[in-house]
Amino acid sequence: MTPTKNPADLGQIRLDPTGPFTVRQNVCLTVTFTAGRFGIDDTGAIKLAYRLVSDMGALQTDDPTAANYVSAEASNGARLEVRYDPFGYIRPWDQALIVRVMDGCLAAGDRIVIRLGDRSGGSPGLRLPTFRQEAFVLRAFVDAIATGIFTELPERLAVRLDSGEPVRWKAVLPTARTIDEPFRLGLKAEDLWGNPTDRIDTVLRLEAEGPLAGLPAEVRFAPGQRALVVDGLTGTQAATIRVRVSDADGHLICRSNPVIVGATADERTYWGDLHGQSGETVGSGTARDYFAFARDIAFLDIVGHQGNDFEITNGFWRELNTLTAEFDDPGRFVCFPGYEWSGNTCVGGDRNVLFVRDGRSIRRSSHALIPDDGDMAADCHTADQLFDALRGEDAVILAHVGGRYADVATFHDAVLETAVEVHSAWGTFEWLLFDAFEAGYRVGVVCNSDDHKCRPGASYPGASEFGSYGGLTCFLTDTLSRSAIFDALRRRHHYGTTGARIFLDATSGPHRMGDIVPAAVGDTVPLRVRVEGSTPIERVEVFAGRKRIAFRRPFTVTGGERRLRVLWEGAHYRGRSRQVAWDGSLGFTNAALRRFEPINQWNPERAFTVADGRLNWSSTTTGGFAGCDIWLDDSAAGEIDLMTPLVQCRLRLSDIGGADTVFDAGGLERRVRLFRLPDTLTRHDMDFTIDVPIETGGDTPVFVRVTQEDGHRAWSSPIYFTTTI
Repeated sequence: MTPTKNPADLGQIRLDPTGPFTVRQNVCLTVTFTAGRFGIDDTGAIKLAYRLVSDMGALQTDDPTAANYVSAEASNGARLEVRYDPFGYIRPWDQALIVRVMDGCLAAGDRIVIRLGDRSGGSPGLRLPTFRQEAFVLRAFVDAIATGIFTELPERLAVRLDSGEPVRWKAVLPTARTIDEPFRLGLKAEDLWGNPTDRIDTVLRLEAEGPLAGLPAEVRFAPGQRALVVDGLTGTQAATIRVRVSDADGHLICRSNPVIVGATADERTYWGDLHGQSGETVGSGTARDYFAFARDIAFLDIVGHQGNDFEITNGFWRELNTLTAEFDDPGRFVCFPGYEWSGNTCVGGDRNVLFVRDGRSIRRSSHALIPDDGDMAADCHTADQLFDALRGEDAVILAHVGGRYADVATFHDAVLETAVEVHSAWGTFEWLLFDAFEAGYRVGVVCNSDDHKCRPGASYPGASEFGSYGGLTCFLTDTLSRSAIFDALRRRHHYGTTGARIFLDATSGPHRMGDIVPAAVGDTVPLRVRVEGSTPIERVEVFAGRKRIAFRRPFTVTGGERRLRVLWEGAHYRGRSRQVAWDGSLGFTNAALRRFEPINQWNPERAFTVADGRLNWSSTTTGGFAGCDIWLDDSAAGEIDLMTPLVQCRLRLSDIGGADTVFDAGGLERRVRLFRLPDTLTRHDMDFTIDVPIETGGDTPVFVRVTQEDGHRAWSSPIYFTTTI
């Protein structure tokens, strides 16, 4: 419904300036609306809407000295009511600023001037989003007749956001390859918010740690380039190889993840991110940019696109399948068509659907945001209906926790639903794996990003409600093709990480992770665990179901170490509002803080600071953990006191050892942990064998969890030792 077919009757709107700006730059944007022939009646309004995933500073109208202050004035002096509503329009354009005309009206030619980030009262301005975008768009709507019905204006309001200066370098290798098999090295620099940046003009020096052929001594990283690939590398003998990257002056700037050379053909590994979405649904950027980023900048081998089904029009579904066919390049890059079945939690919760072939039908949970209802009869309104519809299809389903969580206790299909996602940008969800165990299911472990910022495979959370760096899944297979990856999914031959490229191998004789192994009650079966971390290893744990049956570290703690690790973790509950606030501080008595280092603190604006002898922080968790390491001048004689909203405690330093001191905080595995570490960790590798007792009938699912010094984790898919085949 609209009062006129001519948009000019409703007015015109413009935005100034339009950039380009640097991500997270403070700016003042001026939006000028000129009323059309209808004017705007008393209580009529204009609305500016922008995307749900935007992490632009929250607009406010209360404090003209603070960031993100918004003002509005009418040229004729009419009083304006200005209000920000985070759910003020229709998904994905949820966030909205509403400017309502009160105690008067506007005539044709009258203007409303809105200043986003008005600096006249001392505000530093509007904080722009943290992620690079060709066009950060504001949509403008007018309710000229004061009916409550808003009509969109045709003018495009958009600013360009570019990456910032480089602050960190990344060097990426594959993880397991055969001797003399060619592979590549990927290089890139990222800004403070994780955007690959092209603001570089430098020479990089490269040095191999191990027998690596084909590595040049140096490469040029030119301006305008966001990534660089060195092809044609080969490992000439069995070894663990890394690459050291130094600047032109010889200072080390990064070290690659390890590549294990000497694997057999079926032990090759390929890295994928099967889950994310672009601006055609709730994310940003285009699907084409999404696939190109995964291949060329994140250096992935495999990617999937998973838009919310109730936002995928038939036209976009066709376009998506065309793109996956175009980008799919067996042996180099595998691209899966698919979608996220996004049913409400009570009817099953989020599920990721992937197909081997392009052009398959989409079976939506609803048509909530799709005006064309011609294929509504094909919708599947419950997860059970989805399973029934896909039975016989060459498809795989992955249980996911996002805004909605997958209820696998009530809804599951043993053939189609091969894995559960235990980590994404939403957080960490080991409980989903335990739900599957308790229901007697055999599932593998995947981790993906659920990226919304057009950065699959390298997904930073920015300043939004996403709490974690996005995950990755490593597939164990001899071939890089759609069918081979599907075979690995169905065999559960894969493991997941929180985004680090960690080598993890768990075997029992000839059996590997994901296999079903016959056993008898009373047996003990061997399990060999091999790990090569991307950074030093903090711990490796082995679980049989929920029960931890082994704990290993590549170091010993004597009790005299001056380094303490303080961690907080967990979630409020399983649903959408799972974030836990851990804002707090740490004080010291008879011990002085010498230095500290945050762990899993992904938002740079949530800084750790020291004031009046206390270490202070702002931090949240969404299922995973965060925290800090502290180094003290005396770690034995003094005391520390911890203050957080959920845990307050005072401890003698002499009572803290190498084992976890735990303070439970209820909720979903909410707790604080403290323990000692050596001042420096150096070991990246572990290789050990344990005996696993088979204590009950049925399945004994055994999996490995690795925790690195830097806070990254990895989970193997379970081996299912079973007394019933």
